Amino acid sequence: MHRRVLASLLAAALLLSGCSRPAEAAVQPANSENGSPQSEPEQEVMKMESTEHVIYLAGGCFWGIEQLMQSIPGVIDAKSGYANGSGEADANYPTVCTGKTGFRETVRVEYDPEQVSLDALLLAYFYVIDPTVENRQGNDVGTQYQTGVYYTNNRAKETVERIAEIERSRSSQFKVEIGPLVNFYPAEEYHQDYLEKNPNGYCHIPLAEMRLFSSLRIDPGDYQKPAAEAIRDKLTSEQYRVTQQNGTERPFANEFWNQFEKGIYVDVVTGEPLFSSTDKFESGCGWPAFSKPIEEPAVVELPDDSHGMHRTEVRSRSGDSHLGHVFTGDPESPNGVRYCINSASLRFIPYAKMEAEGYGYLLDLFEE
Repeated sequence: MHRRVLASLLAAALLLSGCSRPAEAAVQPANSENGSPQSEPEQEVMKMESTEHVIYLAGGCFWGIEQLMQSIPGVIDAKSGYANGSGEADANYPTVCTGKTGFRETVRVEYDPEQVSLDALLLAYFYVIDPTVENRQGNDVGTQYQTGVYYTNNRAKETVERIAEIERSRSSQFKVEIGPLVNFYPAEEYHQDYLEKNPNGYCHIPLAEMRLFSSLRIDPGDYQKPAAEAIRDKLTSEQYRVTQQNGTERPFANEFWNQFEKGIYVDVVTGEPLFSSTDKFESGCGWPAFSKPIEEPAVVELPDDSHGMHRTEVRSRSGDSHLGHVFTGDPESPNGVRYCINSASLRFIPYAKMEAEGYGYLLDLFEE
């Protein structure tokens, strides 16, 4: 009885502290070069799952990733727990918070592939985490907050590795563990649906970012990046230079800079919808200018310090095509934001052809 009381007091103290102190020793630290766990040489252990369409996501404190996944249409269940650690006896909050178990705070995500793709879930995950830091996210510090994506079957492995390669290319450092699930134990009941029970509870993921994914219609799994050879064969030399080599076309001498026909603009490589004519405005910059993308997560913004300038680069989500740059404080833009995009990165789909080309689900963008 005395031990149970002490354990309860310790658990409460750790919960209040956020369990954010780094430990002196840990099991399986992340490899700083490739974001993979250090373990037996190339040994791959894959925990058997009764359900095929499941992925395990470690993204810092599990409360935020759990709520993010629950907000995405097509997710059947999201459960917080502890993954890839020392064993069941250590799979409890006080022990995990010592940092000596190797466990990661992880969310088991089960989804309906008819409603949402694994691509969409993974890209949502990468949208809200910082992949460049090790053993931390936000204010939470410790090995239990190490990021990671763990799969349980070969089909998921293929998708995870494909998306991880795209994300790795976008980061100067990539610290996310990528590998098979070894073990997983559900967390205590008070951790489940924590942010629903405690709406003002701390979370390293801003609520505004979570809300972005609750009503998304564009599924990046429908617009996967082709192989390198196929991209080269598909594009003109100018399109290839711009999208694959971060080139910039000449102002006032490109296809769409002064076009305002009704329709949408899609990634020339994948076909993923990016911008709408409803958000295109006349700009003196000489390139197509948009006040916003169709859906914010459809584009990725990265710092760009090339050519002696400090700018924000814009790339497509699933294709990772270089699109252009985004600027704020633009007096010509209706909201002060200008997405300055190369025409060579885009393909235009006229409104009259959207249904025939598979974009009918976006026709309501043009309703008054």
